[in-house]
Amino acid sequence: MTTRDTLLRDVRPLGEPSTDMLLVDGRIAGIGAALTAPEGAAVIEADGAVVLPAFVDLHTHLREPGREDAETVESGSAAAALGGYGCVHAMANTNPVADTAEIVEQVARLGRRVGLVDVRPVGAVSKGLAGEQLAEIGNMARSDAAVRVFSDDGHCVSDARLMRRALEYLKPFDAVLAQHAQDPRLADASCCAHEGEISGRLGLAGWPSVAEESIIARDVMLAQHTGSRLHVCHVSTAGSVEVIRWAKARGVDVTAEVTPHHLLLTVDLLTGYDPVYKVNPPLRPAEDVHALRAGLADGTIDAVATDHAPHAAHDKDHAFGDAAFGMLGLQTALGVVLESMLHTGLLDWAGVADRMSIAPARIGRVSGHGRPLRIGEPANLTVIAPDERWVVDPANLASLSRNTPFAGRSLPGVVLATFLRGRATVCDRLLATGEQVPA
Repeated sequence: MTTRDTLLRDVRPLGEPSTDMLLVDGRIAGIGAALTAPEGAAVIEADGAVVLPAFVDLHTHLREPGREDAETVESGSAAAALGGYGCVHAMANTNPVADTAEIVEQVARLGRRVGLVDVRPVGAVSKGLAGEQLAEIGNMARSDAAVRVFSDDGHCVSDARLMRRALEYLKPFDAVLAQHAQDPRLADASCCAHEGEISGRLGLAGWPSVAEESIIARDVMLAQHTGSRLHVCHVSTAGSVEVIRWAKARGVDVTAEVTPHHLLLTVDLLTGYDPVYKVNPPLRPAEDVHALRAGLADGTIDAVATDHAPHAAHDKDHAFGDAAFGMLGLQTALGVVLESMLHTGLLDWAGVADRMSIAPARIGRVSGHGRPLRIGEPANLTVIAPDERWVVDPANLASLSRNTPFAGRSLPGVVLATFLRGRATVCDRLLATGEQVPA
């Protein structure tokens, strides 16, 4: 679809007082009261909707190539756009693994072909995610995909020597290593629940918090030693927040993310053995949730990342211990962040924009995203009805999978429109010159 000039009337950038915003040739061309639309432009009456920079997800599983029964680049991109995202980072644990220039370029081409969001491939750190030999990091970084985030997500780079070598190798490319912090000797593949009273009572193999915290502690020291960039994926414990806070206070170049589900859901939900709540890392107690919220509020945790993990029903519908790890997240992320952070007063709208767009764009070295809402900047935007709520119905989500932990839950904030370089990838219930704007 080609870019259409658009005048957004009565919008609130970053939740500030109402104004108009004009989008021309893919950029913000004007901000002010009573702007005039160019001939042929769409005029959208937004009725006080909030405008934020389109979100950027550092942690998305699109499953293609290899598991197109669970998700494709097309279906995942649609879910992202509907959730207000303009860019997603596609994780490397596909089949084949994205550990070569050819595979990451294939993923990037699929993303461009769909065109709903910018799809940035994540390259594997090790060949086949096996943690034994470095993958083709240089080739992926220099490829047309220009990979700047590398991760073995789903597997920890547990070998300290390999981790050091990877950090050193990534440094000249200004790339970041996104670590899945899980010591396999303390929490192996059988561990599926937070280690504590509930896991013991339910007879589920426990995953202790220290399995995450000890790897983060090791890695921030390695990042300091090498002078390289480290990013910690899906932080889930209060102890991890303290380790990251300690490292940042000493000038270590470390960033961190938290998932929406770890901001809202707790281990108590496991008592029904519903595999939809099985996730890696596991849901933690309420005290960890509160620490994560505080860490996100004060900037110790830099970003919200969905860890969108779609699964086919035949992989998820098992006894709890045998079910696949993971949850959907792209379309529910905004609502969860608003409920846990904005409505609690821990973040304002500018803070939501920072944690969901500005910071992740900076960490992923994504140009054109996470930019200020100023004249001349790319028109990568999301338009939100802040006072509306919606009920999550798995059947109505764009993903090919249905494994959302928020089914039946009412969430705040409805994404009315998403713009990618001035083009409406989503436009719902917004009127333009009296007619629905096509998406």
